[in-house]
Amino acid sequence: MPFSAENRKGTISGVVFVAIFAAAATMVSDIEFIKALGISPLVIGIVMGIFYANTLHNQTPGAWASGITFSGKKILRFAIVFYGFRITFQQIAEVGLEGFLVSLVMLSTTFILGTWAGHRFFGMEKDTSMLISSGASVCGAAAVLATEPVLKAEEHKTAIAVSMVVLFGTISMFLYPVLYTAIIEPATGFLHMTPKEFGIYVGGTIHEVAQVVAVPASIPGAPDDMANSAVIVKMTRVIMIAPMLIVLGIYLSYAAKKTGGESSVVKLVVPWFAVYFVGMAGFNSLQLVPSNIVSVINEIDTFLLTMAMTALGMGTRFAKFKGLGLAPVYTAGLLFIWLVLGGFVVTKLITSIL
Repeated sequence: MPFSAENRKGTISGVVFVAIFAAAATMVSDIEFIKALGISPLVIGIVMGIFYANTLHNQTPGAWASGITFSGKKILRFAIVFYGFRITFQQIAEVGLEGFLVSLVMLSTTFILGTWAGHRFFGMEKDTSMLISSGASVCGAAAVLATEPVLKAEEHKTAIAVSMVVLFGTISMFLYPVLYTAIIEPATGFLHMTPKEFGIYVGGTIHEVAQVVAVPASIPGAPDDMANSAVIVKMTRVIMIAPMLIVLGIYLSYAAKKTGGESSVVKLVVPWFAVYFVGMAGFNSLQLVPSNIVSVINEIDTFLLTMAMTALGMGTRFAKFKGLGLAPVYTAGLLFIWLVLGGFVVTKLITSIL
C-alpha cells in the first residue's frame, strides 16, 4: 500500500518530486513561444519525465517509486473526474444536432479504424493501437491517459500514443489555417463551408483542445461563431469519452470471457471515473459554482493532469520502444488522413442534410 506506515514517507516524497517537475512544465508552457504553438503543460511534462527516466532515474531513492506510481494512477483518475468542470450540457446543446453527430461519427469511426489498422494491418499489439486511436478520436493526451487505466496498459505504450498525438496534432494546427483559405473563400461548390461549418469541422477532427482553440486564434479576422462552434464541438467529443470507455470496458470483458471459455468468470471493467466525469459535467451544468472558482478548479486540474503525465514519462524507458518500428507512425498517420479528409466529407454531408 502506498500510504502504509513503511511506504508513507517514500510515497509523499515521490509525489512531491513529481509535483516539482509538473510545476516546471507549467512554467515552460507559459513561455509565449510555447503557448503560441498550443503545446500544453501535459505534453511538456511527459517529455521532462521521459528525459528523467532515461538519464537520472538511478540517482533518486527507490522508495520514491510508489509516489511516482500513485501520481500516474490515482491522481490521474481524480483529475479526469474534475475535467468535467470544463463542460456544460448547455454548451453541447448550443451547437445543435449537427455538431453532436459529427462528433459521434468521427469519434467512433476513428477509434474503430485505428484499432483495426494498427493491430491487423500494421502489426501493432492491440493496447497501443487502442491508445493511439483514443487520442486521435477524442481529445489527445487526456484521452490517452483516460484509456490507459481501462486497458491496464504499460507506461511506454501510453507514451508512444501521446507522442503520436503531439506529432499529428501539431501538424493539424498548422494545416487547418491553410485549409481555411481554400474552404471559406470559395462562395460556392463542394469545398465551400460557412464559418460555423468550418468550426464544426475543426472541433470534430483536431486532436487536442488547446490545438482547437489555437486554430481560430491563428486566423486573422476569424468570425466568433467559427471559434465558438469549434470549441463546443470539441468539448462534445471530450464528454463522449465516458460512454466510449464504458463500451470499451464491456468489450474487454466480453473478449476476455470469450478467450477463456464460456465457463470463465470475468469481472466487468467499468471505468467509474468516466461515469463520475459525466456526473461532474452535469453538476457544472447547474452553474452552482461561481465562474471564478471554476477557473481555479480547472487550473488545479490541469496541474494534476500534468503531474500524471509527468509520472507516466518517468516510467518510460527508450529500451521498451524496440521492435515497434514505424507502426505507430503509420497508424497515427492513417488516422490523421481520415480526420482531415473523411472529417471534411462527414461534416459536409451532415450539415447539408440538417
